[in-house]
Amino acid sequence: MWLFLAFLSVPIVEIALFIQVGGAIGLWPTLGIVILTAVLGAWLVRTQGRLAINDLRRSFSELDDPTEPLAHGAMILVAGALLLTPGFFTDAVGFSLLMPPVRQAVLAYLRKRVHVARFEMGRDGPRPPHDPGIIDGDYHEVDPATRSGDKPSGWTVRH
Repeated sequence: MWLFLAFLSVPIVEIALFIQVGGAIGLWPTLGIVILTAVLGAWLVRTQGRLAINDLRRSFSELDDPTEPLAHGAMILVAGALLLTPGFFTDAVGFSLLMPPVRQAVLAYLRKRVHVARFEMGRDGPRPPHDPGIIDGDYHEVDPATRSGDKPSGWTVRH
């Protein structure tokens, strides 16, 4: 029901704002503002999107929880859609979603309302507790009889 009210009320608010702003400053300045906010918004979405993608890549490479970078990226995507939609109200909401403190506040609100039961990344089974003395790696044994050459591999030092 609330979604229906949003789809009904947002266009009404936008039309009312167009009439008010257009009556105050005229048709062409109003259209200029709409075009300017779309161009500026597209540029800001592009730069903020790059930062969000870099944060997401960093979280994946460090095997961190990617929830926050993904949420920021989704909010930037919504901001881009709102900024490309003509209107003053949608532009205000879109520009506000491009501000990191606003996105943090929205994310904090969503975290209170959404409960994640379980999150795992990078392994099939349960993850053991982190121990800084353990180095995770893969290996394979080389049979010395079948090894080619007597030269060391360069990875180890002979004493």
